[in-house]
This record gives sequence, structure tokens and C-alpha cells, in this order.
Amino acid sequence: MNFYSIRHLTRFRYSRPISESIMETRMHPRSDAHQHCLTFSLSVSPRCRVFSYRDHLGNNIQHFDIPSEHTQLVIVAESVVEQQPMPDVPHFLAPDAWGALDDLIDAGDYWEMLLPSTFAAPTPALIALASKLEVTRRDDPLLLVQELNQRLFDYFEYMPQSTRVDSPIDEAIVGHQGVCQDFAHTMIALLRHVRIPARYVSGYLYRSREDHDRSTPDASHAWVDVLLPQLGWVGFDPTNNLVSHHRHIRTAVGRDYADVPPTHGIFRGKTESELYVAVHVDAGVEPPALDRELPIPEDWSVLVERAQQPPEYHMPVVDLQQMQQQQQSQ
Repeated sequence: MNFYSIRHLTRFRYSRPISESIMETRMHPRSDAHQHCLTFSLSVSPRCRVFSYRDHLGNNIQHFDIPSEHTQLVIVAESVVEQQPMPDVPHFLAPDAWGALDDLIDAGDYWEMLLPSTFAAPTPALIALASKLEVTRRDDPLLLVQELNQRLFDYFEYMPQSTRVDSPIDEAIVGHQGVCQDFAHTMIALLRHVRIPARYVSGYLYRSREDHDRSTPDASHAWVDVLLPQLGWVGFDPTNNLVSHHRHIRTAVGRDYADVPPTHGIFRGKTESELYVAVHVDAGVEPPALDRELPIPEDWSVLVERAQQPPEYHMPVVDLQQMQQQQQSQ
């Protein structure tokens, strides 16, 4: 059994004041058969009231509206997660596994994880890659997925900032490089191409000194859930050539990144914006005291304090305009 303390910091900074921010966040870890979120809190600056709901896939979503003028938006998500031991994934399935998978699909509602989606759609580059990697219905579904996990790890070079959050998968496929989001989208599209349901998973990956993951430890992570007969949804991480296990902390699942971005919102105003994101994950074999303050990394201290301060009073814009008009008329 493992316990993880997670702090996820997001800062939007604007070159000129904006008058309103409307935002959704997906940073609240899921609770399921092998993972339980013990505590979660979301601090926002400027201070505001945060609302929550759960979508049809069981993702926890927070949303808020800041109607006052501001030049910076800071969001700090803090959570404590308990991970239960997970059974080992077998090396292969029964000889009739393809038929069992088709029966499973016919009996369930998995169509949205089989159809093309915003960032996981078949393109000429993807079809060519499927031929190159021999992605066809052969062996059994588990063997194919395990082999594809390895081959994508070998095919792509992990290169931070080589693509954008809205980059099509062709950029990564043609350039042979990308980030975890590109690895996941490519694997999802290839699996759906041979009618294996696959979904996008966003979350965090804990890295100890003994681990040698390619993905960066100070950012969120993404991998793939694959539906397999007898096993259900099984996670595969092509960025690091791993089967999703106790170090993978699940936040949200969807068809692709478009369904589960950590932050998604709009603001009112004309300005340039700058985004800064940092993630810090601690692990332990004993649960932390639930009323204990999580340690603040030194370079976060000012921003975290600001996100937890009460809001400053701002005179409403209408009153300011009225005051200016009165002063001008005197």
C-alpha cells in the first residue's frame, strides 16, 4: 500500500488587467477499485467560491468564476491519495481472446472509446505508422498492446515542448518526437484502428531515485487505458514503456486530452497570457495526518501564500466610472 501527497500549481499571468475569468479544473484524483482520494482542496487567487460536479465518466470537476479585475490567476490543488496493491498483468490471454473482446464490446457501451476523437483520429500518417508497426489483429489483444507499448517507446523520442497541447498527432509521428500526450494519442488512435477500446488517462507519475522515467517529474502525466477481456481496463504508459501500476495516480479519463485538460477556461479582456505549471509528488508507506499542511517547495512559497490569501477589495468598475465622470464634471 502506498500513499501520495500531491501539490499541483498553475499560474496564469496577464500583461494587462482582465475583468473576468471563468475556469474548470480537473485535478481531483479519482477514487476507484485500486485508488482512493483521501483529501482534496483547491485554493484560488483571487479568492472565489469553487463549485464541483462529477461527469458521466466519474471525473471530479471544479469550476469557478472571478468577476473582478486581476492580472494573475493562481490555482493550487492539494490531494492525498491511497493506492491499493494491483494484480499483475499476465503475459498473454486465452486463444479466443479476440472473440471474447468483440463479445465484450457488443455487450457494453464502449463506442465513444472506439470512434475517432479530436486528437486521436486516423490520418494518412497514422495509417502508415500502423503498417510500419504491424498493428493488426494478430496473436491476442494483450500481446499486441504490450508490443505496441514497447514499439512506440522506441519510435518516439521524448522531447519536452516539441509539441503544443493542441498539436495534431501527425506532428509527433512525422517528427518522431513528442511528449506524453502525443504518445498517448498515437497509441489510442492505433488501438481504435483495430477495434480495441482505448481511452486517455491524465494524472501524475511518482518518480523515486531508483526510477528512470523519461517523462519529467515536475509536470502532470498522461497514459492509456485499454479494455481487455477478463482484465477490464488496464493502463499502459508508452512514454516510459510501463504497465500502469502503483506509481500512476489517476485524475481523469476521456476520449483524449480535449475531454480532460487540467485547466480549461476563458477570460474577458485583450491581453497576452503566460502559463506556469509545477507538480510535486511525495510518497510514503504510512498515511499522512489529514490535518497536516503539505510542505511547500521553496520556489512556490510566494505563489502559494498568494493563492491562500483572502481577496483584496476592488471598487466595482461601475462606481469607478461614475467617480471619474463626477470628477471630470467638476
